[in-house]
Amino acid sequence: MWIDLSPLKANRDFRYVYAGQFISLFGTMLTYVAIPYQVYQLTDSTLMVGLLGIVELVPLLITAFIGGALADRMDKKKLLIRCEIGMSVGCLILLVNALMAKPYLELLYLVAGLMSALNGLHRPSLDALVPRVVNPHEIQAASILVSLKGSVSIIGGPAVAGLCIAYFGLPWTYAVDFLTFLFSLIALRQIKSYVAEGDKNPISFESIREAVRYALSRQELLGTYLVDFLAMVFAMPNALFPAIAQLYGGSKIIGWLYSAPAIGSLIVTLFSGWAKNIHRHGKAVILAALGWGVAMACVGFSHHLYLILLFLILAGAADAVSGIFRVTIWNETIPDKIRGRMASLEMISYMSGPLLGNAQAGLMASQLGTHHAITVGACLCLTGVVLCIFILPKFWRYLKP
Repeated sequence: MWIDLSPLKANRDFRYVYAGQFISLFGTMLTYVAIPYQVYQLTDSTLMVGLLGIVELVPLLITAFIGGALADRMDKKKLLIRCEIGMSVGCLILLVNALMAKPYLELLYLVAGLMSALNGLHRPSLDALVPRVVNPHEIQAASILVSLKGSVSIIGGPAVAGLCIAYFGLPWTYAVDFLTFLFSLIALRQIKSYVAEGDKNPISFESIREAVRYALSRQELLGTYLVDFLAMVFAMPNALFPAIAQLYGGSKIIGWLYSAPAIGSLIVTLFSGWAKNIHRHGKAVILAALGWGVAMACVGFSHHLYLILLFLILAGAADAVSGIFRVTIWNETIPDKIRGRMASLEMISYMSGPLLGNAQAGLMASQLGTHHAITVGACLCLTGVVLCIFILPKFWRYLKP
């Protein structure tokens, strides 16, 4: 029943990639909390926090497909290093801005957009690299370890961010993120180069369309994208956390709100040995997404901090179950020659959803109030996920190969 650590023991490059990205993601979560917190402090507006999602989404959509195509052509190691250098510079700009007597709100949006664009180039190479640095029979175990990395970072990063903001200020919060990038860059330099085998034609719209056509031909892939997208767009209340924190205790609380879903995710991941016995992966994703929606509806109905945190933990547990089987479906069904471009589609599905969700939540909260916005969004999520069962029947019936 315990998590399988064999991919870390057996694969040197996976250890270096995993350790570097673990520390880097932890730092990234500090900035993930700090930017919306700073925007809310400067504007006192949930709508302005929600607009961060649009500012980050547009450049992500532009660069994600390019990043996927580059991952199928370039040395993934070099591409990752170059992107992380750019993101570390972004942290320095945020640090300098936070030191100013009157920080520039426009600069926060600009850097958030630029770092999102770099992430669009970075993430497809990272996702495509993982199956290359482990053995085929270790793919699901490696996917679960990646989920563990995310859970621990999303728990620890926001919690530390809340403490850093409360006791040391925003500049130190951004500075810690910068230092974690340095650690990741050192780790990446230790691995060998990885260039995908196969088609070496120049990057073109046709190469991107090839990946889109492949995704459209496979309901099991479409299902993973659509279900996660619906869950995140309608039932992702992260943009409302600064406002909720202000109601229940300020900056010391905000870290726990961001961390709570990851606590549930971590618990599921640590006891994930049961996952290898589940063969109906499509059904598992659907049921987990419904669990996410129900838990978020309960968050909306709750007006006590501990209940809100409890239901956020349960939502995170459901999302972890969905994530385990979504990533497994991706890694077991996608050919290596288009893995980078498919990683772009995956990235767009699981990152555009939360970014649009932030915008949706911020706008709805400005009209209905914080708790009503969460409840209405959760109900829309549940409706959309149920419809997927009928729209994508092959996904609902999908069995592990």
